[in-house]
Formats: sequence, structure tokens, C-alpha cells
Amino acid sequence: MDLGHGKCWDTSKKDSWKTLLLLAYQSLGVVYGDLSTSPLYVYKSTFAEDIQHSDTNEEIFGVLSFVFWTLTLVPLFKYVFVVLRADDNGEGGTFALYSLICRHAKVSLLPNRQVADESLSTYKLENPPEKDSSRVKMYLEKHKALHTALLILVLLGTCMVIGDGLLTPAISVFTAVSGLELSMSSNHHQYAVVPITCFILACLFTLQHYGTHRVGFLFAPVVLAWLLCISALGLYNIIHWNPHVYQALSPYYMFKFMKKTKKGGWMSLGGILLCITGSEAMFADLGHFSYTAIQIAFTFLVYPALILAYMGQAAYLSQHHDNTNHIGFYISVPGKLRIPVLIIAILASVVGSQAIISGTFSIINQSQSLGCFPRVKVVHTSDKIHGQIYIPEINWMLMILCIAVTIGFRDTKHMGNASGLAVMTVMLVTTCLTSLVIILCWHKPPILALSFLLFFGSIELLYFSASLTKFTEGAWLPILLALILMTIMFVWHYATIKKYEFDLHNKVSLEWLLALGPSLGIARVPGIGLVFTDLTSGIPANFSRFVTNLPAFHRVLVFVCVKSVPVPFVPPAERYLVGRVGPPGHRSYRCIVRYGYRDVHQDVDSFESELIARLADFINYDWHRSHGTNSFPEDDASQSNESSNEYSLAVIGTVAIPGIPAYEIEESVQLASISGGFSTVESMTDVIEMEPVGVVERRVRFAIDDESGSHSPADMHLQLQEELEDLLSAQQAGTAFILGHSHVKAKQGSSLLKRLALNFGYNFLRRNCRGPDVALKVPPVSLLEVGMVYVM
Repeated sequence: MDLGHGKCWDTSKKDSWKTLLLLAYQSLGVVYGDLSTSPLYVYKSTFAEDIQHSDTNEEIFGVLSFVFWTLTLVPLFKYVFVVLRADDNGEGGTFALYSLICRHAKVSLLPNRQVADESLSTYKLENPPEKDSSRVKMYLEKHKALHTALLILVLLGTCMVIGDGLLTPAISVFTAVSGLELSMSSNHHQYAVVPITCFILACLFTLQHYGTHRVGFLFAPVVLAWLLCISALGLYNIIHWNPHVYQALSPYYMFKFMKKTKKGGWMSLGGILLCITGSEAMFADLGHFSYTAIQIAFTFLVYPALILAYMGQAAYLSQHHDNTNHIGFYISVPGKLRIPVLIIAILASVVGSQAIISGTFSIINQSQSLGCFPRVKVVHTSDKIHGQIYIPEINWMLMILCIAVTIGFRDTKHMGNASGLAVMTVMLVTTCLTSLVIILCWHKPPILALSFLLFFGSIELLYFSASLTKFTEGAWLPILLALILMTIMFVWHYATIKKYEFDLHNKVSLEWLLALGPSLGIARVPGIGLVFTDLTSGIPANFSRFVTNLPAFHRVLVFVCVKSVPVPFVPPAERYLVGRVGPPGHRSYRCIVRYGYRDVHQDVDSFESELIARLADFINYDWHRSHGTNSFPEDDASQSNESSNEYSLAVIGTVAIPGIPAYEIEESVQLASISGGFSTVESMTDVIEMEPVGVVERRVRFAIDDESGSHSPADMHLQLQEELEDLLSAQQAGTAFILGHSHVKAKQGSSLLKRLALNFGYNFLRRNCRGPDVALKVPPVSLLEVGMVYVM
């Protein structure tokens, strides 16, 4: 199914209305589960302590007015009409915004960047940059501290999403189950709600490793049934209790509310903001659906249903002032319908919780891909549906913490305060990043971005300030979680950058590798040696240490760099950059494997066979190119760099040309396998922003006929056959995976903070997270680890 790369007000011609309506229907179960269950706890949290429901109804009407305008301005205007346009090749979320900004301005802190990455089809800029760069862009690129500040902002949003993944299941299921209090005595329900909630949460997390593809088809019907249920209940309550409740939608009632309640009304905004929990899911899950489908679902179904639900509850409460201690969703449900509604509510809360848990797994996987999170095991639960993943360590930690929150807080007020702060922080981060996208990516006037930031930022800051006042009443939890997670993520990212800088400074020259031979007592043993490194050029120090301690290496040597690029996906045909290291007779190669932050990493068997196939393709192409046996329209241009073609990297991929293997060559990376190809790196900036000198930006597509070898000189044909036979025999002899086993140590004279971060923080995380061999799924029998001490 083509889910499309939706753009605002633009639908692909291939998408029929039937397909759009189907996608809109399916989005209900994935995107809107959390948002649709918010009526369960908004009024209950709002009237928990700060304000009281009086006979004048000014409080309940004021709250309804706030809910209506908040739902209208934030999810509808901000997300549906603005933020969803800031997609990254159809993907949404915090990292999508960061990726967009990094591609349009040099603010990325990712190591091993290459010019060739900019030639990826998914890297292409939607709007070509203007000749005169904006002052904002130049200011951002000039001040390196802003690069770190931008990353911290992104990590803060990520941490709060993870915190929301912990709090949302607890509050959703707890408030759904709390409907039992109207059917049981007060002495019994307090001993039933918490155990039942914990049992449901335990079952929910325990079943995560099976994936959702088997029961996912039930999610949309459950949420649809829930939306229809709350719509019908809302209409019933409006007609039966107060048909004039629509008047409370006027902003005038917000003014009256604040005038009467003053500080208490301001503090109660911490409960009102819960009406927009789950709005961020519209953007985060954009990659699974088109923009138009999400717009249709929210505008024509979810939004009206929520407004009717809140109006119905307000209409009921406006005529009932004797239940001030039990204000909530279930008191407005007719007695005969409470049990069926309770069942649907529990199912809807489970669906909403499942969506936010899956989103937590997804964003942690993205963080890990970009080097901002310790390595964890990622299990893909479905071969057919992309993006359905399960992370065992995170799942069990979330389950334990979620149950602990339920037992520790035991009421909606504290859970709502904690959840509200996490949700509003994520929205503030999204607003800040979107304002940068408006300037840097859409090339709009800064005044437009400033207007967007001030208008929506002021609304969110108002709610955020109200949430902070509840610090001692539950809001401390997301702040504590964010501090812990940000410390972990920043320490890991900092150490990763420093390790890359150390490797770059200590790499050995190509001449050293070429000098190794029998005269020095070095033997070449049968097989293929895959040396994994973060470097995209030069010979890594761990390989020189390996040869020093074990004077032998494999007949075929491949330096493999598995790197992430700031795009969501890398097309398979553009994934492999392959080149030689040294002359053909040395049988040494370099392979750079590029993944996007949402790509699925291959298992080791398919990766090994794919790598060998790409090497064979490159060898075939390289011999034909170097001996000039093909004639192409670009022949004149291809001769301009013939002296360095021996060491160029080629994008080896296939295209659908029947009977003819095709090779797409990226000539923009010259001398990428030569240690001396780059100037000395003196600073962090140079490590990240290094670029080859004297490159020629050009894309050429070569098609090599299988019969072309018969027209080549006999000696060239024999040498080509010999190299391919060597590769085949080496593959049959076996493959060894050579990885570095690192220990990081701060150099003498370093600050106390740096010593704590590296000597204790990073090394503790490294020892207690998955090793690179597990992340790469390397079989233990084929693993060779080389110990390295990094003094930084």
C-alpha cells in the first residue's frame, strides 16, 4: 500500500477518494487513540482542586470555552494546516524537523558526513536555497554553540515523548477503569481500580513482542466505535439537559472564567491542556498515512466528536451541582449504558496506549540511529508492515515504571499534571523547530516565522506555566525523567563524537597498508575480513592494532562503514558506496553503507551476501571503466578525473533494465580511500564538516552488458576473472567480522565534568547496553574483537 508523501492541500493523482477514505479510517486506530480518550479525564483533572463547580455555571462554561478554542487553535490550525506540511519525505516527528533543518543549514553534529550524501534522491531539497542566504541561517551556522543548543532542544522533545509513553498508558487505562467507582461502593472500588489497571497494563506490555499486525485491524473499529459513542452521548446530553450550551463556545466565557477564578483558574489550565494530548501523534505518525487522510479524519470525524463530547458533559454538569466531588466522564453517561461504555472506553484506552508505546519504540530507534542513544536490541515484529518494531529493554522498563506510577499516584490529578507537562513541552519544541523550518526550508520571511512562534508559543507557554505550578503534585516526574534521559543521551552522543575525532586523528596511511607483506612477516589468509569502522576514509587504528598483535589478515579485505544520514530512508539502489583501497592486486576495498533514521537494518546473512554482490558489481564496473571498454555520452567528462578514478567511490545499485545490470556512479567522492585526501583536523568543526577537495559533482548511469568482456583485451578479461574468482573463493572460505572493543578514558587535565561523563557515565552505559556485534547481529563464531583504549 502506498501511503503517500502527503503535502498540504495536495493529493497524488493516483489516490482515489476511496483510498483516501480507507487511509483516513485506518488512521483512527494509529493516530487518534490517545486524543480521542481525553474526554475521560479532562474535566476531572480540571476540577480536581483549583476551582469548584458553582451554581452560576461560570466555571464549567469557561472551561468548555477554553477546551473548544484550544482544540481549534492547536490541533486544527497549528498541526493540520501548518506543522504537517513540514514533513521529511513524508515522515513527521521531532527528528524529521531536525533532519530538514540540518539539510538546509550546516548545523548537524553528526560525524562522517560526505558530499556524496547530498546526492541521495531523498536528500534533495524541496526548495533550492536562495543565492542570498538569510541572516538567520548564517547566524545559526556561524555560532557553533547554537548547534549544540539545537540538539539539546531536539533531545528534550525526544525525552518528553518517551515520558509521555510512560504516562499516557497509566492515565488512559486508569481513568477508563475508574468508571467502576459508580457501580461499586466506595469501600470496594478503591481496592479494585488500581489492581485492574495494573493487570491491564501488564498484559499490554507483555504482548508487545508479538507485534500489533495480528490485531491491528481491530484498532480502527474500536476507536471509531468510541468516537461514535461519545458523539451520541454528547448529543443526548445537549438535547436533554441544556440545548443552549453552545453559547459557551464564545471567547467571552473565557474572560468571565479568568475574571472570577483568577489564580485558581490559571492553575486549572494544567487540567484543560489535557484535551490536546495525542495531537503530536498526527505529525509523528505522518509517515504511515498521507496528509490528506489525516486531515480528513481529524476535521470531519475526530474534531466534531470531541467537541460534542465536551459540550455534552458541560450540558449535564450545568444542571447537576450536587456531584462536585465526582465530576468526571461517567456521571454524564445514563446508568443503563455505563457498563457497555466502560468496556468500549477500556478498549479505546488500550488502543491509544498501544499507539504511544509504539511511537516510543520508534523515536528511541531514531535516536539510536543518529548516535544519540545507547545501543538497544530492535526487533521488527512484521515483515510486511514497515516500522513495526519492539525494543525488549525499553518495553520492560516502561512496564515497571508505568505500573509504579499507577500505584504511586493512584489518582487522575497527579497523573494528569505529569502528563500535561510532558505533552506541552513536546509541543513547544515542535513550535520552535517549525519556526526554523519556515525560514530555512520554506524560505519565508522571518516575520512570518516569528508570528507563528509568538502566536502558538504564547498559547503553549500559558499552559506550560500552569503545569509548572503543579511541580509538587506530579509534574516533577517528567522533569526528572527528562533530566535522566537527556544526561544519558547527551553523554552517549558526546562520547560518540569524541571517539570519531580520536579515530580520525589516529588513522594510518594507505602506504602503511600497502607496505604490509611477506617481507614483514605478514601473511594473507583465505577468507574475507570485514573491518567495521566509523571512518569514511583512511585505515582505522584498530586494524593496525589487529595486525600488530596478529601478523595476518584476510586475502580479501573490506573496510565497512555503516553510517546514518539525515534522511528518513535511503533507497536500496543508493545504499552502497564502494571503492578500492590500493591497487586491484591488493584486494582491499572500502564499502560505506548508508541508512536513514527510519530504515530497517539488514540481518547479517542478507547484509553479507548483499555486500559480496555489490563488491562483485563494483569489480566488474571498475575494470570496464578503467580500461575504457564502454562508450557513454558522458565520456568526455569521465576522463577529467581519470588519474584518481582508481580510488573513487561508486554508488552500486540496480535499476529495472531487463537483462542489463546497471550501475549508478557517484563521481563526486574522489580520493575517499586515501588517508591524505583530507587536511589535518584541528577542531570539532573540521571533524564534522570536512569535505573532499576538487570534487566534480556529476551523476552518470552506466549499463554494462554481460557480453562486454568478450570485446576487451584478453589480459584485462583474465585479470577481471581472476579478481572475481578470488572474491568467490574468499567467500567460500568464510567471513570474519573485525570490530573494535573500546574503553574510553578522559586525558589528564580534563575537567571534572568531562571525567565524570567519559570515565564513569559513558563506560557504564557501554558495559550495560548492547555491544556493536549484537546491534549488527554478528554471529559469535565469526567475531574478532580488537581492544582499543580511547584517551580523549
